[in-house]
Amino acid sequence: MSSIKPGKRLRQLSLMTGGIFSWLTICSANVGFNVENKTKVQPPTITLKTQKITDTLEALTDMAFPGKDEMWVTEQGGKIWPIKNGVPGKTPIMDLASKMVKLNKGYEERGLLGITLSPDFNSNKKFYVFYSRPATSASSNFTAVVAEYILPETGAVDPESGRIILTVDKPDGNHNGGCLKFGPDGYLYISLGDGGGQHDQHGKIGNGQDMNTLLGKILRIDVNTADTYKVPADNPFVGKANVRPEIWAYGFRNPCRMSFDKVSGQLFVGEVGQDLWEEIDIVRKGANYGWRIVEGKHCHNNENKPDNSCDVRGITMPIDEYSHAVGISVMGGYVYHGNKIPVLKSKYVFADWTGPVFYLQKAGDKWLRGNIKLQNIPENLKITGLNEDRDGELYILTNPDTGPGNKKCGVFKIVQK
Repeated sequence: MSSIKPGKRLRQLSLMTGGIFSWLTICSANVGFNVENKTKVQPPTITLKTQKITDTLEALTDMAFPGKDEMWVTEQGGKIWPIKNGVPGKTPIMDLASKMVKLNKGYEERGLLGITLSPDFNSNKKFYVFYSRPATSASSNFTAVVAEYILPETGAVDPESGRIILTVDKPDGNHNGGCLKFGPDGYLYISLGDGGGQHDQHGKIGNGQDMNTLLGKILRIDVNTADTYKVPADNPFVGKANVRPEIWAYGFRNPCRMSFDKVSGQLFVGEVGQDLWEEIDIVRKGANYGWRIVEGKHCHNNENKPDNSCDVRGITMPIDEYSHAVGISVMGGYVYHGNKIPVLKSKYVFADWTGPVFYLQKAGDKWLRGNIKLQNIPENLKITGLNEDRDGELYILTNPDTGPGNKKCGVFKIVQK
């Protein structure tokens, strides 16, 4: 799909970005484990095509599907564009730029990062966004905001009409998470990065392991309230001292994209690594995914050096990982349950920011990774997201550059060869 090859170019990009996005194995104490992957049987490459929807937008981050033949696409700069029957609208549904931080051209991780529709959108017209507004304190780079909006019967959405659900101050501009998904239980799940910088150098143990902060966590909240939100009574840490009750799972660096399997209900997360490993996790209630103790399945000693021994008791390991010789920033994806591409049935399809597209298929208690080759798509594109429509068909978002500034960003539908 991309002309970027594993090796030198990827290492250069990784050093430039620090393993970014421009967005259960339990072991005994002090266990040493091999940093080299053991050889696995690799499933066959699947070749598919793409169908271009549009390539006239800028810095695309997420999508929502309010109707069978309609999609919304979010731009990092704050606009939400409607696309009806494959044709982009002339005016945005909403423009949040006036409420957001001023974004850099080129590389940038802040902005309008996520959108999701209420499970009852057809009747209540509510949708939720994750965006970056100016900081409220000198020690913060910006404030992450989750807000609720209501689509009016006519006209655009007033950006001042939002109901603020949650705000979180962030010390740095990167590792923002920013994904919003409603679970099968009707609660809103929110991904938040570790606070930014490198190696989670926040406090004695890092934000990923600090249970008194929301950073480096997957949250679960109830937004069906007139106030901000309620914490579900069955959240795993409710009632525990010095632990934020909103936390569903912890130990993340930058869980920038996540999705629920429509059949199993499992929550899959693409967790962006530091300098060496990218990982895919299945997130379970109350589990610890290890950052900054581990990166992928490997010890991380907070100084960019792999170590053979670290205490991994209680850490849930990823279902898959790949090194920075393959890609440098995992985008996450979806388990395919559409009807148009039978070869993908029940496979988890995901991508890396640098271009490669993969799938995972279950084999006993293991997950095996195969490659997906896409035809009819330009080379040298960064992939900034995968999305799933109401029928379970998949789309990818692309950017020729590393962030805002290029208005040739595209939406492509994955279709049968």
